[in-house]
Amino acid sequence: MDLDVFASAHRAEWDRLDALLRRQRRLTGAEADELVVLYQRTATHLSLIQSSAPDPQLTGRLSQLVARARSAVTGTRRASWRDVTRFLTHGFPAAVYRSRHWWVPTALISTAVAVLLGWWIGTHPEVQSSIAAPDELRALTRPGGEYETYYSSHPAASFAAQVWTNNAQAAALCLVLGVFLCFPVIWILFQNMLNVGVGFGLMSSAGRLDTFLGLILPHGLLELTAVFVAAGTGLRLGWTVIDPGPRSRRTALAEEGRAAVGMAIGLALVLFVSGAIEGFVTPSGLPTWARITIGVVAELAFLAYVYVLGGRAARAGETGDLEAAERSAAVPTAA
Repeated sequence: MDLDVFASAHRAEWDRLDALLRRQRRLTGAEADELVVLYQRTATHLSLIQSSAPDPQLTGRLSQLVARARSAVTGTRRASWRDVTRFLTHGFPAAVYRSRHWWVPTALISTAVAVLLGWWIGTHPEVQSSIAAPDELRALTRPGGEYETYYSSHPAASFAAQVWTNNAQAAALCLVLGVFLCFPVIWILFQNMLNVGVGFGLMSSAGRLDTFLGLILPHGLLELTAVFVAAGTGLRLGWTVIDPGPRSRRTALAEEGRAAVGMAIGLALVLFVSGAIEGFVTPSGLPTWARITIGVVAELAFLAYVYVLGGRAARAGETGDLEAAERSAAVPTAA
């Protein structure tokens, strides 16, 4: 595309659209129709320039023009409780459901890695001695030791808030850093599984694996599922950079990136629940079976939420992206 020739051919239409948008008086019916037509044409021109001959100055001018025209055509839209309800019942669960082919294998492989690390540490004293001195290991794993008192070392409310913040940050990093070809996500995931594996191995070597599971399962099931969903979504985003499919790389990243941002918000809510369980249930005086039952119920409720509500919304065409009217105009691409 010859950008100068293209701009010369369509500048009059852009100037006319700009003039209509600057009108102080109410537009007539004919002028309103003209504004809609010019808005559609200019949006198409912008997409063509972005995909064929990107020019920062011209792209910036047309982007502002299209944004102003879109606001004039569609009106200013304000978020409402309807949007929140739709996000929680359709957008978020559908996005999690659609990415299940990424996060379910991630969960299975990560769990296997954690178990293998725990077995390796638990059956090799030389590995345990490289982690800490024998006295320090006994202080960690003995009855009433640091592994047990960790969950009750702070007031429940502040501990839950701290846990929620840390886990939400880890999930957000997985979602955001996935765009860097997946490697940061794999590293973050490995660090999480290494922490679980070390605890598993040390407590099992001390003959206290049941205590360890009783402490980690009530909150860990839901917490780790949220981390796996974030990691799987981050890996999917990274793979989009490598293989965008029939879409242009820009369009594919925009669509998957917007869905990932929504996932971050939804997972923050899920992690809030797991943080509350970790702060109030895990260190409580409830019997082990009762604490684990609460964790299992929370996990099953989340999976039902994803596979029932999310599956239904996904089959109805929901993707977790913005609604069609809110997306930028794009030129269709051939499959």
